[in-house]
Amino acid sequence: MNRVLHESVITGGAAGVVVETALYPIDTIKTRLQVARDGGKIVLKGLYSGLAGNLVGVLPASAIFIGVYEPAKQQLLKSLPENISAVAHFAAGAIGGVASSVVRVPTEVVKQRMQIGPFRSAPDAVRLIVANEGFNGLFAGYGSFLLRDLPFDAIELCIYEQLRIGYKLAAKRDPNDPENAMLGAVAGAVTGAVTTSLDVIKTRLMVKRSKTELLIIFKGISDCVRTIVREEGSHSLFKGIGPRVLWIGVRGSIFFCVLEKTKQILAQRRHSKAADDDVAMHT
Repeated sequence: MNRVLHESVITGGAAGVVVETALYPIDTIKTRLQVARDGGKIVLKGLYSGLAGNLVGVLPASAIFIGVYEPAKQQLLKSLPENISAVAHFAAGAIGGVASSVVRVPTEVVKQRMQIGPFRSAPDAVRLIVANEGFNGLFAGYGSFLLRDLPFDAIELCIYEQLRIGYKLAAKRDPNDPENAMLGAVAGAVTGAVTTSLDVIKTRLMVKRSKTELLIIFKGISDCVRTIVREEGSHSLFKGIGPRVLWIGVRGSIFFCVLEKTKQILAQRRHSKAADDDVAMHT
C-alpha cells in the first residue's frame, strides 16, 4: 500500500502540472466568459495570469487526489463484486475529491481572482483576499466547489476506468498512449458538458467578492442560481460550455495519458530494480 501511495502521488502531481501548464489560457477564457454579464467584453490579455502561483497549488492537489484515489479504488475493488466496479471507481473519485479540496479550493479561488483581476502575483492576491475577506475568503464558494467537483471527479474517473476496462476486453490488451489519450478525452468532454452549470455557479460564488463592476454578491448557491436565471436567463447557466468542453476534453486526454505513462515508467523502474536486486543476491 505504501508503494501504491508513493507512486500515485508522483503520477498525480506530474499529470496535474503538465495539464495545467498546457491548457491554462483556455481555462482563463472560460472563467472570463462565465463572469461576464450580457454585453460584457471578454479581455484576451494576460491569459497566463496566475499560472505560477496556481502550479504551487496544483502539484500537491493533484498528488493528493491520485494519492488517495488509487489506494481507495483498490480497496473498494477488493470489497465489491466485480460486476459493480463502476461503483468503486465512482466512490474513489469522490473520496479523492474531498481529500484534495483543502488545497484545490484556495488554489482555484486565487487563480480565478487573478484571471479576472489586476493582481501582480499569487502572494499579492492571497494577501489582499485575506486582508479584505479574512481567511475564509480563500474558501469562497467551497460548497459550490464540492457540488461541482465531487460529481465531476466521480463521473470522470468512473467513465474513464469503465471505458478502459471495455477497451481492454475488446482489444485483449492494455491501451497504448494514443488510446489512453482518446479515452481520457471522451471521459473529460462528457463530464465537462454535464457539469457546466455547476461550474458556472462555482465560478460566480468564488469571485463574488471581487470589486469588478460586472459581478454581484450572492447569498449562497440557491440565490446565485435564482439571480442568474432571473437577470440573465437560464441559458447563462451554460456560459463557457464550449471552452469548458474543449479544455476538459483536451485536459482529460493529456492528464490520463501522462498518468498512465508515468505509471508505466515507474513500474518498469520497479521491475528493473527488483531484477537487479535478484541478480545481486545470487552473485
